[in-house]
Amino acid sequence: MIDKRTIVLAAGGTGGHFYPTQALAELLVASGYRVVLITDTRGYSFKESLPDIEVYIIKACGIAKLSIIKKIKGATKLLFGYFDACRLISELHPTAVLSFGGYACVPTVLAASRRGIPIILHEQNAIAGRSNQLLAKKASIIATSFERIEKIHEQDQYKIILVGNPVRAEIRAIRTMDPPPLTPDGPCEILVTGGSQGASIFAKLIPDAIALMPKRISSRIRIVQQARLNEINQVIAAYRKIGINADVSQFFNDMPQRLRAANLLICRSGASTLAENTVAGRPALLVPYPNSVDDHQTANARAVEAAGGGMLLPQANLTPKYLAQLLTDLLNNTKQLSYMSSAARAYGRPNAAKDLASILLSVIGLDKNLST
Repeated sequence: MIDKRTIVLAAGGTGGHFYPTQALAELLVASGYRVVLITDTRGYSFKESLPDIEVYIIKACGIAKLSIIKKIKGATKLLFGYFDACRLISELHPTAVLSFGGYACVPTVLAASRRGIPIILHEQNAIAGRSNQLLAKKASIIATSFERIEKIHEQDQYKIILVGNPVRAEIRAIRTMDPPPLTPDGPCEILVTGGSQGASIFAKLIPDAIALMPKRISSRIRIVQQARLNEINQVIAAYRKIGINADVSQFFNDMPQRLRAANLLICRSGASTLAENTVAGRPALLVPYPNSVDDHQTANARAVEAAGGGMLLPQANLTPKYLAQLLTDLLNNTKQLSYMSSAARAYGRPNAAKDLASILLSVIGLDKNLST
């Protein structure tokens, strides 16, 4: 018998999948639903971050860009994951499954589809991930974060609904606060992030660029930078050499506070990063990770740039000299940064979690009384 208050979320274990899953799960739990997450071993940390939901680990493995032998091993692991998912779906009796992508979702969605349970997919990127490409035909709805999405088959295009990418409540709260003031001769805080593992290119590129800027401009800059553990001392020393106030760490536990204080971001263009930047209303210089699957980070960045909320800077063409000139121009013309901030804010979708939850509940015919 189907339990109409039980909803299964499926997600891969990366940060890009974690944050939207967390935002939706918290909203559904607060609204009185039983939320169960099915993920892979990388998602085990969900247990600590989401104490109010049940978390189950199944076998899963990506198989793109692998050798034949590894593809066979990966497919075998997915098959065992499918058997695990079938057992869980049979025991849980969920009213729906909402998948956030990643190969961990494939066994769960296939198991739910086999039992006729409604499927909703959420795609965070402007180019659909491999698992969502595969599972699109099983879905009732494909909720997207970008207005245009590539690699969804034409026969499934009618299922697409734009909702945005759910973000944490702490990020949504920034939207209600005034941005930090930025004047032509005042301080400017630049937040540099590169995903959960940092971005090695920023460790040398940004200190070298700031060293080339006119002193009257660079002296206004304060840097908050995420760096790889083995590069932290190098980055700190580089900033100290040129007299720049810098706070460098492998990971910031208070990222919402750091984002609130920032006047400008230099970052990768993963979906969660862009969702948080735009909901908060912060301008960004976007350097897509060049090896992302299907180059989806470039497509993400292109969409934000078209809206005016950021600038796309391909890594292959990015030099310290070019970045120095760009930062000098931006800090000489603070009106442009103010415009970018307003454009980013206008592009952001702070109600994405609530809109996604409403779509989910409408598909399964339940009321839409959600906690705010």
